[in-house]
Amino acid sequence: REFKWMKQALIASHAPTLPAMLQRRLSGEPLQYILGTTPFGPLDLLTRPPTLIPRPETEDWTLRLADMLTPTPLRPLSVLDLCTGTGCIPLLLCHLWPPGSTRAHGVDISQDAIRLATDNAARCNVPSFQPSSLTPYSQNVFVPVLGDLRNPDVFKRLLPPFDVITANPPYIPKREYDELSLSVKNYEDPAALLGDPPDSEEQDGLTFYHLISRLLTQKGMLRDGSIVALEVGQAQADAVEGILQQSAGLRNTQVWKDPWNVKRVVLARA
Repeated sequence: REFKWMKQALIASHAPTLPAMLQRRLSGEPLQYILGTTPFGPLDLLTRPPTLIPRPETEDWTLRLADMLTPTPLRPLSVLDLCTGTGCIPLLLCHLWPPGSTRAHGVDISQDAIRLATDNAARCNVPSFQPSSLTPYSQNVFVPVLGDLRNPDVFKRLLPPFDVITANPPYIPKREYDELSLSVKNYEDPAALLGDPPDSEEQDGLTFYHLISRLLTQKGMLRDGSIVALEVGQAQADAVEGILQQSAGLRNTQVWKDPWNVKRVVLARA
């Protein structure tokens, strides 16, 4: 099947020769980087190393979230996606929700990710600039923003409050990262995978959830009734649910399982 996809990519673009593609695959490079794209819901997103490749489990819960909400141009939703990577989550929401109903920002610390998210917005025909007018939008908008979760000033510029905050943050503990396949470790950005800084006393993969929790407590970040959806790693859901309840004060929480029966998302309502 991979061979078939490579041949299709050759036909569709000015891709390298098939032997070169096969050699890259035999060397362990992820197929999505070789093909240059990956499906995500009905979208076909660009993929480039070292930005994290969108995973099926992320696609699953994003589709579920999209089905759960019904924004309209008269009642648009303001979306903030943290650690946006390719921009897959907000771009899928922009694609599925009615035109003019969604105003999304995606924040990432990686310049590579922000460039890729901007290119993906263009590929999906989603404007990636903030309209100057406050009048109703005719299109959904996704604005990638270079920024650090540890710098709260970044988010003040994005005109909170937000109706929806999503994140697929780095969450893999170091001990699990060391056991990942070389096709992941040799190609995808470790900073998008490792959940804790090397010098952190805690190596449980939860550092970013504590950062996000502090962000959520900032005055004016969340609108009444806002939804927070955070992807989590295996066996992390209970801990992240506790962080949101105790540190962010979000008592109304639930956990979603992915199609493989893994507790994958912690959802909270403000």
